[in-house]
Amino acid sequence: MNDAMGQDASWYPSDPLTCAHWADALVVVHSAVVLFVVLGELVILLGAWRRWRWTGNRWFRGSHLLVIAIVTLVAGFQRLCPLTVWENELRRRAGQATEATSFVGRWLRDYLYVDVDLRLLAASYVAFGLLVFASLFIAPVRWRKRRAEPPETHPD
Repeated sequence: MNDAMGQDASWYPSDPLTCAHWADALVVVHSAVVLFVVLGELVILLGAWRRWRWTGNRWFRGSHLLVIAIVTLVAGFQRLCPLTVWENELRRRAGQATEATSFVGRWLRDYLYVDVDLRLLAASYVAFGLLVFASLFIAPVRWRKRRAEPPETHPD
């Protein structure tokens, strides 16, 4: 049996309650990803202004860039995020209502009472991705490790 993405669905739990719990866990993970992307960019820009060296950390910036690149590509092809698709499939298997909208679109509607067109949301993802790309120049990444200074030797 295939899921909504056309993938093998044999790995989904068969118990509806378990599916509901996994769907809720995906919402938490999805929220963490959104917070990482949005707050991460704010910290990067603030760090550039305040000259915080740690905001140029290659692991932080590389993972931030990777996540927003994936989001931008998915949005650019006007597809739903795989996390949203998986959550919807788990909710369907749990007998809960699902919606054909993105996670952020649903969040905006639920919490901010804004009905967002998917094309506008996709354009905002791409624009935010371009901002993240621009921040590579605004606040450069330290891709290489600093070389350790050799210890000073004193002639005796």
